Amino acid sequence: MAIDWANFGVDLHLDLSASATRRTALEEALRDAIRSGRLAPQTRLPATRTLAAELGLARGTVSAAYDQLVAEGYLTARQGSFTEVAALPPIVLPTAVPEVVTTPRYDLRPGSPDVSTFPVAAWTRAVRRSLSRAPVTAFDYGDPRGSLVLRSVLADYLGRARGVLASPDRIVITSGYVQALALLATVYRGRTIGLEDPGLDFHRDVVREAGASVVPVPVDSLGAVLPVAAADAVVLTPAHQYPMGVTLHPERRRAAVEWARSGDRLIIEDDYDGEFRYDRQPVGALQGTAPEHVVYIGTAAKTLSPALRLAWMVLPAYLVEPVVRLKRLTDVHTETIGQLALADLIAEHAYDRHIRACRLRYRRRRDQLVDRLPGADLGGIAAGLHVVLGLPAGLSERDVLDAAAARGLALGALGTHWHEPGTRPQGLVVGYGTPREGAYPAAVDTLSRVLRSF
Repeated sequence: MAIDWANFGVDLHLDLSASATRRTALEEALRDAIRSGRLAPQTRLPATRTLAAELGLARGTVSAAYDQLVAEGYLTARQGSFTEVAALPPIVLPTAVPEVVTTPRYDLRPGSPDVSTFPVAAWTRAVRRSLSRAPVTAFDYGDPRGSLVLRSVLADYLGRARGVLASPDRIVITSGYVQALALLATVYRGRTIGLEDPGLDFHRDVVREAGASVVPVPVDSLGAVLPVAAADAVVLTPAHQYPMGVTLHPERRRAAVEWARSGDRLIIEDDYDGEFRYDRQPVGALQGTAPEHVVYIGTAAKTLSPALRLAWMVLPAYLVEPVVRLKRLTDVHTETIGQLALADLIAEHAYDRHIRACRLRYRRRRDQLVDRLPGADLGGIAAGLHVVLGLPAGLSERDVLDAAAARGLALGALGTHWHEPGTRPQGLVVGYGTPREGAYPAAVDTLSRVLRSF
């Protein structure tokens, strides 16, 4: 409805049918006119009787709308006088800057699985079954430790699949691995945590932001080198080190456990893709040899999807209370519906079947990558979702990355993973999990052509 206030030189277009009440519609129209500047400061508004007659409203409705806008500061009014637009400070809206996102044609960066393999049908069935069985209390605020249903199922699964000694009361479900790391680093605020060198720089940022100091833990062909005298805790990836891809040697495993026991220190075991080993059975978790000195962290990000934001910690007894307290203060609890569905997926063994299928698929991809790069210096090929590609002398990461980008191919760089970038050997971190099945062969062929061009 267009209202022409001829006496004031103002056109207001009011859609009084768009809101629940006409009073609300009038309030919204006046606010919009004032904010946009169509009603300038000190503009006199019609008397309530006049505006009510024009709009076909009760005078009390218009008076109530005026009163509300006076209370909000949009209008000013004096007893027995006119109502006018208040002098508001100018509203400066931020200028929208269009985000430029360049999506590579082929993506061989590490860090993600092939999300097209997510078992949609099995997950849907799991959601339906778990919701039909869930008590009403499952839809209320939950235990900071996570759903007891999932924690109970995980205790059994982790024992048989990863050799973890777990009980439901020692397990805490978190919103992804990063939250688990941040909670532990907060417990160790003011102390020092060792992180593998090379490793993800983002994880170093997480630890520092939580208030702990970071020291590098050197990694060689046998895995992490301990002891690290300055550290109160260390984060290790013993099953498959990221990014170098080595498995922690048995002697190094024993040395790490002895280091933790002898000084009452902590090992944080990141088992991010421990299920994916191709030359033999997956190596069991380090936690099983020293459950009171090792925190085990697993995640569904690589086995199912990062979108689920589900991870789990198996804690020593002394860490349960402080971690649960911080978890409550952080986000109260991790969402419950996904936990129930994951519990059902594991209990029905659909999770095991999915992992076995993915293991075969990723092994074929690994083999195809190795076959297409004959003679290349490839490391970490026994497990996981990536390989490390060494570069010949004189060839820089930047040269290869630029050449790959020109062909629409994205790759990871080893250089950014060092605690002191630029001071260590360079190379490429090539992920073979990310591409969809149909795009993978072309991505590998493109990588091969890039390397042959030098």
